[in-house]
Amino acid sequence: MDLDAYTKQHSSDWAELDALSKRRRFSGTEADRLIELYQSGAAQLSTIKSSAGSTATGERLSLSLSRARLRFTGAGRNVAAQIPAFFAVQLPAALYRVRWVTLAVAAVTIVVATLFAVWAASNPAVLANFGSAEFRKQFATRDFVDYYSDNPPSSFTGQVWTNNAFIAAQSIAFGITGLYVPYLLLQNAQNVGLSAGVLTDEGRLKYFFLYIAPHGQLELYSLFVAMAAGLMIFWAWIAPGARTRGQALAEDGRALISIAIGTLISLLVSGVIEGFVTRQPWPWAVKIGIGTVALAAFVVYQWVVGGRAHRAGQTGDLDEFEAGARQLVSG
Repeated sequence: MDLDAYTKQHSSDWAELDALSKRRRFSGTEADRLIELYQSGAAQLSTIKSSAGSTATGERLSLSLSRARLRFTGAGRNVAAQIPAFFAVQLPAALYRVRWVTLAVAAVTIVVATLFAVWAASNPAVLANFGSAEFRKQFATRDFVDYYSDNPPSSFTGQVWTNNAFIAAQSIAFGITGLYVPYLLLQNAQNVGLSAGVLTDEGRLKYFFLYIAPHGQLELYSLFVAMAAGLMIFWAWIAPGARTRGQALAEDGRALISIAIGTLISLLVSGVIEGFVTRQPWPWAVKIGIGTVALAAFVVYQWVVGGRAHRAGQTGDLDEFEAGARQLVSG
């Protein structure tokens, strides 16, 4: 192929394509013409590349085609510009969807932990499995309290945050199995209940609540939210309703997986409270009050902001353009 002759033959069309692609507004005729020139230009670019390889002419035509494609497809939205909408609409809507399951998970945890605490405190054989009498006394009188001040605040905050965030992410990611969340719930409730039972046996139960309350309110609630999200993803697979199981998992999975980001932030806040507030020699009312305010802020965000987003029709899922086609169709 004679590239110079081919360029001379189509240069007027390419110039028109380039000029139209730079225009800000189009009439209907101009928009049709742009698409027509784009289609023919794409075929001509293919011919140039297959015959002459990489050339300056081909690169200029490719640039014009790219600019034209943006004119009728639009540019992707800036990720940074979507952040406000995510935190104002998508995330609270997703959190609102799991509100009742969150309360159910919290209730089950409290009941199971209480049963384990009563069982351990009233049964010496169970306490013996926890450790020797000397070990239990040291745990109740020193280890449980010193745990919050043995390490520097920043490193301790990072440690508890990464551990709790990992548990929350696992709860959501593996919730579809239907077994992992109940396992985590039982394990967490058992650990909390046995610790309370040991301190009860040593007459120090009040210290259990005093040291847990500042950070534990937001920390535990965040984990309950994550577990609830995992369970709801599992339920979308079990009972998809009018949707196919694939559609239900895709829609609810996209919506509820965003809760991992929300719990990541709330667990960071609880980690900061645990690392920097719990160890302070402040009145317990102040320290517990800080934890209560943090929990209240999260609950308001979930129930009030989320409720407003829900009533506006939001589900926490991506919009139709971001999510792609819901169903393959012919034609």
